Amino acid sequence: MRIGELAEACDVSRDTLRFYEQRGLIAARRSANGYRDYPAEMVQLVTYIKTAQRLGFSLGEISQHVGGLWQADDPDHAVTQLLQDKLALIERRIDELQQLRNELLQRLATTCPLRA
Repeated sequence: MRIGELAEACDVSRDTLRFYEQRGLIAARRSANGYRDYPAEMVQLVTYIKTAQRLGFSLGEISQHVGGLWQADDPDHAVTQLLQDKLALIERRIDELQQLRNELLQRLATTCPLRA
Protein backbone atom coordinates (compact mmCIF):
# COMPACT_ATOMS: atom_id res chain seq x y z
CA MET A 1 0.00 0.00 0.00
CA ARG A 2 1.40 3.38 -0.99
CA ILE A 3 1.53 6.38 1.33
CA GLY A 4 -1.43 8.08 -0.33
CA GLU A 5 -3.58 4.99 0.03
CA LEU A 6 -2.65 4.62 3.69
CA ALA A 7 -3.28 8.31 4.34
CA GLU A 8 -6.72 8.07 2.78
CA ALA A 9 -7.60 4.83 4.59
CA CYS A 10 -6.63 6.36 7.95
CA ASP A 11 -7.88 9.89 7.29
CA VAL A 12 -4.49 11.46 7.98
CA SER A 13 -2.12 13.48 5.84
CA ARG A 14 0.94 12.08 4.14
CA ASP A 15 3.00 14.43 6.29
CA THR A 16 1.52 12.80 9.40
CA LEU A 17 2.59 9.38 8.16
CA ARG A 18 6.08 10.66 7.37
CA PHE A 19 6.26 12.17 10.86
CA TYR A 20 5.15 8.88 12.45
CA GLU A 21 7.81 7.12 10.42
CA GLN A 22 10.49 9.59 11.54
CA ARG A 23 9.49 8.95 15.16
CA GLY A 24 9.76 5.19 14.62
CA LEU A 25 6.06 4.55 15.17
CA ILE A 26 5.50 3.03 11.75
CA ALA A 27 7.79 1.61 9.10
CA ALA A 28 7.58 1.17 5.37
CA ARG A 29 9.51 -0.94 2.97
CA ARG A 30 10.98 0.89 0.03
CA SER A 31 10.23 -0.34 -3.45
CA ALA A 32 12.86 -0.31 -6.18
CA ASN A 33 11.75 3.15 -7.28
CA GLY A 34 12.03 4.47 -3.69
CA TYR A 35 8.33 4.68 -2.95
CA ARG A 36 7.11 3.75 0.50
CA ASP A 37 5.22 0.47 0.61
CA TYR A 38 3.15 -0.22 3.74
CA PRO A 39 1.67 -3.57 4.72
CA ALA A 40 -2.13 -3.73 5.04
CA GLU A 41 -1.99 -4.06 8.85
CA MET A 42 -0.49 -0.56 8.99
CA VAL A 43 -4.05 0.81 8.80
CA GLN A 44 -4.78 -0.76 12.18
CA LEU A 45 -1.56 0.62 13.67
CA VAL A 46 -2.12 4.18 12.43
CA THR A 47 -5.71 4.03 13.68
CA TYR A 48 -4.40 2.90 17.09
CA ILE A 49 -1.91 5.79 17.17
CA LYS A 50 -4.62 8.34 16.35
CA THR A 51 -6.98 6.91 18.97
CA ALA A 52 -4.27 6.78 21.62
CA GLN A 53 -3.38 10.42 20.96
CA ARG A 54 -7.03 11.41 21.24
CA LEU A 55 -7.17 9.59 24.61
CA GLY A 56 -4.28 11.66 25.94
CA PHE A 57 -1.25 9.51 25.20
CA SER A 58 1.79 11.37 23.94
CA LEU A 59 3.69 10.06 20.93
CA GLY A 60 6.51 9.21 23.33
CA GLU A 61 4.18 7.05 25.40
CA ILE A 62 2.78 5.41 22.28
CA SER A 63 6.29 4.74 21.02
CA GLN A 64 7.24 3.05 24.31
CA HIS A 65 4.33 0.61 24.16
CA VAL A 66 3.47 0.01 20.53
CA GLY A 67 6.04 -2.72 19.94
CA GLY A 68 4.95 -4.66 23.00
CA LEU A 69 1.31 -4.40 22.04
CA TRP A 70 1.91 -5.93 18.62
CA GLN A 71 3.86 -8.80 20.16
CA ALA A 72 1.63 -9.38 23.21
CA ASP A 73 -0.01 -12.78 23.59
CA ASP A 74 -3.27 -10.99 24.39
CA PRO A 75 -3.19 -7.51 22.77
CA ASP A 76 -6.68 -6.64 24.04
CA HIS A 77 -5.59 -7.24 27.62
CA ALA A 78 -2.38 -5.25 27.04
CA VAL A 79 -4.35 -2.27 25.69
CA THR A 80 -6.82 -2.52 28.58
CA GLN A 81 -3.93 -2.39 31.04
CA LEU A 82 -2.46 0.68 29.32
CA LEU A 83 -5.82 2.44 29.48
CA GLN A 84 -6.25 1.56 33.16
CA ASP A 85 -2.76 2.90 33.91
CA LYS A 86 -3.49 6.12 32.00
CA LEU A 87 -6.79 6.56 33.83
CA ALA A 88 -5.04 6.15 37.19
CA LEU A 89 -2.47 8.78 36.18
CA ILE A 90 -5.21 11.20 35.11
CA GLU A 91 -7.09 10.67 38.36
CA ARG A 92 -3.90 11.42 40.35
CA ARG A 93 -3.40 14.60 38.33
CA ILE A 94 -7.01 15.65 38.93
CA ASP A 95 -6.50 15.16 42.68
CA GLU A 96 -3.31 17.24 42.58
CA LEU A 97 -5.05 20.01 40.63
CA GLN A 98 -7.96 20.04 43.07
CA GLN A 99 -5.51 20.38 45.96
CA LEU A 100 -3.76 23.24 44.15
CA ARG A 101 -7.12 24.90 43.46
CA ASN A 102 -8.08 24.69 47.13
CA GLU A 103 -4.76 26.18 48.21
CA LEU A 104 -5.11 29.03 45.74
CA LEU A 105 -8.65 29.76 46.96
CA GLN A 106 -7.42 29.80 50.56
CA ARG A 107 -4.59 32.17 49.70
CA LEU A 108 -6.92 34.49 47.82
CA ALA A 109 -9.00 34.78 50.97
CA THR A 110 -6.04 36.23 52.91
CA THR A 111 -4.70 39.76 52.93
CA CYS A 112 -1.31 38.66 51.64
CA PRO A 113 -1.76 35.62 49.40
CA LEU A 114 1.96 34.79 49.09
CA ARG A 115 2.61 34.32 52.81
CA ALA A 116 2.94 30.73 53.84
